[in-house]
Amino acid sequence: MTLFILAAGMGSRYGGLKQIDPFTKHGEFIIDFSIYDAVQAGFDRVVFVIKEENYDIFHETVGQRVEGKVKVEYVFQKMDKLVPADKIPADRVKPWGTTHAILCGKEALNEGFMVINADDFYGRDAFFQAAKFLKENDKPGNTHFCMVGYRLGNTLTDNGSVARGECSAENGMLTRIVERVKLFKEEGGAYYEENGEKVHLPNDTIVSMNCWCFTPEFFKGAEADFEKFLADPDREPMKSECLLPNTVFTMMQQGLCDVAVLPTTAKWFGVTYADDKPDVIAKLNALIAEGVYPDGLWK
Repeated sequence: MTLFILAAGMGSRYGGLKQIDPFTKHGEFIIDFSIYDAVQAGFDRVVFVIKEENYDIFHETVGQRVEGKVKVEYVFQKMDKLVPADKIPADRVKPWGTTHAILCGKEALNEGFMVINADDFYGRDAFFQAAKFLKENDKPGNTHFCMVGYRLGNTLTDNGSVARGECSAENGMLTRIVERVKLFKEEGGAYYEENGEKVHLPNDTIVSMNCWCFTPEFFKGAEADFEKFLADPDREPMKSECLLPNTVFTMMQQGLCDVAVLPTTAKWFGVTYADDKPDVIAKLNALIAEGVYPDGLWK
């Protein structure tokens, strides 16, 4: 089974390349904990999607640490990959988004795969749930996908806005998902603004943290959605991104897939801003002290 890790983001709000920022005394990153949990769940292959200029530092750090435990491969998210030259603004540096990141890995993804963000901690149960789903559903032509849903209140930060996929579900199946790019924490939940109005989301709202399982059938709809994104005359040429939750919902609306929402006991945490780091360090150290993780993952 393949774990596909989204690690090409710029981390502008964080102030650096947060995917390879150490969080333990052994220099481990959040990615290390995700890979460790994935291996425990039965994943035997990891594919990183990164910016090509970051290859050396990824390979020399987390890559070399885990190569003896799991097969490791790299693909590059490039500005001109699948994008015609006339669609690329001369000064654009921002990647084209998470859907594009997965499309850049298509040639390496010829089996069912799990997608996660590099800078999010998902909890071990999420990987066991995903592994079970893939073992049951990784079949040719299968368009039954899944996501691991998290409680909004457990995914917010006191240090600024976050982006989350707001989800609705019925009988364990996803019925709606909308990417909210600027959610601000407030009492009882979070809010975003729409048409000049403040909209509240309660803490128990199900949200996507880009924790998905797909079969290769995903690419048919994703390629079409990315082409539509590029052709949209109203998109902001310097900043607009083709985001995975929106792509999945479009595919659902077109009848190209359905998506199960997996229940999990796992607790998410992560770093959006530099000020989030002390809290994440404290949580990881607590898990190590409790014996959930060894003191030195790859020793």
